Amino acid sequence: MKNLDLTRLPAKKRKQIVSYLRAGIQLLYFLFLPSVFTAAFNGVKYIFTQLGHGEKIEMTAFVAALLLVCAFTIVFGRFFCGFACAFGSLGDAMHAIYGIICKKRKKKPKRIKPELAKKLSLLKYGILLLIAICCFAGVYQKARGTSPWDVFSMLHAGNFRLASYLPGILLLILILIGMFFEERFFCRFLCPMGAVFSLLPILPLFTLHRKRENCIRGCSACTRQCPSAVELPSDGSMDISGDCFQCQKCIDTCPKGNIHCGIKELHGNEILFTLFRAVLLPVSYTHLRAHETLANL
Repeated sequence: MKNLDLTRLPAKKRKQIVSYLRAGIQLLYFLFLPSVFTAAFNGVKYIFTQLGHGEKIEMTAFVAALLLVCAFTIVFGRFFCGFACAFGSLGDAMHAIYGIICKKRKKKPKRIKPELAKKLSLLKYGILLLIAICCFAGVYQKARGTSPWDVFSMLHAGNFRLASYLPGILLLILILIGMFFEERFFCRFLCPMGAVFSLLPILPLFTLHRKRENCIRGCSACTRQCPSAVELPSDGSMDISGDCFQCQKCIDTCPKGNIHCGIKELHGNEILFTLFRAVLLPVSYTHLRAHETLANL
């Protein structure tokens, strides 16, 4: 792999390049592949509905999408959440606006205290459990119109027939307000798919690590920069946090340049590796959809 080490560039320039790359990837996913989240989540609902009915779980398009995204997450970490999820990208855009306003007003953005955030992060598991129980009991369909991500999907598709989705619209508005003030508000606290991803075993090969022995004593820049306040594992550690979005914001925050992917040889090649994952996911998903289409002919 040809080295594209950006560590020789000034820190500000390096951070700007990485930010533009991430924003560009997010925008492309948002415009051209916004349905992956909904498809994967429909797979979760389908599985619990079938279990509740005592019926066979078949390899539907939704289940296939769920398995693909989960497999991708196990291998590469929560790259989907950090770069590809349309809902997460919307949240990043909302919070970026808040950051710009704070900067112009010369005020420091406020964040939820870590102790409270840790407690709120448990909400997503409760939401996942509630949805699973409703699907298992066969009553989820009666709650039609309450889903904020259904409303988002309809709006993204240009479908404005939302008269029966007033509860979902209200919830979406509240989530957008939360996204505005708190980075990754929905992803950290409310996302049921985020709960699924957090419970998955994540391999350490391609996830972020740090050379802890080289860290400056008392420095916690990477943890403070992280949207989830994740403490990165040291080299060789298998303790990978399921709440890391693989957004890589911590890489350029480290004053010593200690943060890298699990494979040390990839250090300095983060841009190439990011592009590789950004291409691999839609190619895999498109191939999957094409296979399902042919199977249904």
